Amino acid sequence: MVEHMNLEEQADQDFSRARRRAFLRRLRAFLRNDPASNRLLSFEEVRDALGVFNQVHLGMQVVPVEKIVGSVGRHRDFDRAFLPSTESIKQRWKRIDQAFHRAEELPPVSLYKIGDAYFVRDGNHRVSVARQQGIEMIDADVTELRTRVPVDSALTAGDLLRMYEYRRLLERLPIDRVLPDLKLEFSDVADYRRLATLIEAHGFRLSQLWRRYVSPEEAIRDWYEHSYRPIARMIREERVLDAFPGRTEPDLYMWIVAHREQLVLERRDESVSPEEAKDALLSARERRPPFMLS
Repeated sequence: MVEHMNLEEQADQDFSRARRRAFLRRLRAFLRNDPASNRLLSFEEVRDALGVFNQVHLGMQVVPVEKIVGSVGRHRDFDRAFLPSTESIKQRWKRIDQAFHRAEELPPVSLYKIGDAYFVRDGNHRVSVARQQGIEMIDADVTELRTRVPVDSALTAGDLLRMYEYRRLLERLPIDRVLPDLKLEFSDVADYRRLATLIEAHGFRLSQLWRRYVSPEEAIRDWYEHSYRPIARMIREERVLDAFPGRTEPDLYMWIVAHREQLVLERRDESVSPEEAKDALLSARERRPPFMLS
C-alpha cells in the first residue's frame, strides 16, 4: 500500500512538472510571437498538405523520441515537445508514468514516418512520458509514407502552406526529377506559382524558337542552365544574400528576374541584364527596407 501511494505521488509530481514545462514553452512561443512553433503537428494536415504517393511498412525500429513531431487525432492534447497541454489526459498519463517507474515493459508505439519526421499512430501517452523522463530512443512499429516534398523533423505548422505550394509546383512541373539537387525554398509562398509560370513561359518561348514541341523536362533544363544557374552563381560570387538576411537564393533569383522585367518596361529596353537588375535591387535595399516584388 505504501509503495502504491509513493508511485501515485510520484506520478502526480511528474505530471505537474510536465504541465509546468508545457506552460513555460507556450509562454516562450507567445513572447516570440511564434505560437505555431510550439504546436504538435496534425498528421492529417501534414498528409493533406504534402500528398502521399506510396506507403511502406518498415516494421520494428528504434526511433529518436525528439523526431516524433506529430500525432494522428491527438495533436491538441500535447505540445511540440509532447508535454501534456490539458488536464483531461492526466489519469491515462499517470498510469503510463507509474508503469515506467515500475520498470514494466510497455508495448512499442506505432508511428507514421514522413521524411525524417514521425507521427504517433498509437502510443501518444507513452511518447509523452518518455519525453518527460528524458528517454532518447523508443521502440516503434513504423510505416513510412513517401511524398515528393522533402520533409525533416524541424517541420512546423507554419511550414505547411509552403509545403503545399511546393507540392503543387512539383505536380505542375517535375523539377525534383529533372534537378534532384536543386533546393527551392521561398519566403513568399506565392513564388512557387510564379516560378511555375516563369518556367512554362520559358518553355513556350523555346517552342516558338525551335519550332517544335518542348517537353516540360526540356524547358526545366534549359531554364536552369540559361536563367537560374547564371543568376544564382552571381548571387553567390557577389555575396548578394549578405544584404538580405533571412532570405534564400531562390528568393533573390525571383526578385532579380522580376526587377529586370520592371526595368525593361521602364526603360523600354530589352537589353537590361540581370546584373543591372541586381545592382538596382541593392541600391533600393540601401534606401529602404527589404521588399517583396510581385
